[in-house]
Amino acid sequence: QVQLVESGGGLVQAGGSLRLSCAASGNIFSINAMGWYRQAPGKQRELVAGIGGGSTNYADSVKGRFTISRDSAKNTVYLQMNSLKPEDTAVYYCNFRLLERGAWSVRDAWGQGTQVTVSS
Repeated sequence: QVQLVESGGGLVQAGGSLRLSCAASGNIFSINAMGWYRQAPGKQRELVAGIGGGSTNYADSVKGRFTISRDSAKNTVYLQMNSLKPEDTAVYYCNFRLLERGAWSVRDAWGQGTQVTVSS
């Protein structure tokens, strides 16, 4: 069993900042990649930022404003969000692509989601 616990969402005014965290625990052998996705009402879930293999990638809409980082020792991924805009309002989900002990293939694990609301 693997658990992902998110924290750090909330309500912020436009131009403000938030930092999301997601910590994984349980039967983890290795983590290949981590990422943050978001889903706004009536829209599909979209990739916001990813980190893995020594590289990072970002959605065009957040480049220069968001930064993804990881603490491998703590199995934790972070998303620093600066210069927030009302269009960043969504439920944010963390994602770990990982291999559990005893498993033959990697799988995706998801956090429970955390609401980020940016007021104008």
